[in-house]
Amino acid sequence: MAFPDEVLAEEEEVVLHLRPHWKAAVAPVLVLLLTLAGFILAWVMLPSSEGGRIGLLMVATIMVWYGVRNGLAPLVSWRCTHYVLTDERILVQHGVLTRERRDLPLNRVNDHALSQSLLDRMLGSGTLTIDSIGEQSAKLAGVPGAQQVQNTLYELIEHAPAEEDEEEEEEPAPRRRR
Repeated sequence: MAFPDEVLAEEEEVVLHLRPHWKAAVAPVLVLLLTLAGFILAWVMLPSSEGGRIGLLMVATIMVWYGVRNGLAPLVSWRCTHYVLTDERILVQHGVLTRERRDLPLNRVNDHALSQSLLDRMLGSGTLTIDSIGEQSAKLAGVPGAQQVQNTLYELIEHAPAEEDEEEEEEPAPRRRR
């Protein structure tokens, strides 16, 4: 599912649009392949007796349920997760049936940290934790090219326009000479 452009402001430009690293899809794809292989094997060894067919139907039902729950659902969830960095904010969206979207304005980000396991370092991925003013935070798990994303985020934060104060600053009164 593509990220909807109507979420963005008129002048807002997308700098990066990412999904979690492909390593998150490996286990669900393997589960789906093993489920399919088991289903085909059971079909080939189809017993001729009525009791055997009922038993095979029960095993096939359990295999399909397992494949959908542990293979298809995580794969669809991975596909529907978006990490979007624009020149104004960070958008994190996930969910299949119910969608959750979190927006963090760049001018409110006060810290971002990257953590990587050994496997993450070998694959170039990592988890980026972003903290902002007001106890808000976002965790971007399995970000591909994590170090480059962190560098890009740093550059965006440095060039983000400062939050404008609603109150105008008063000019100091001129000093009196004695």
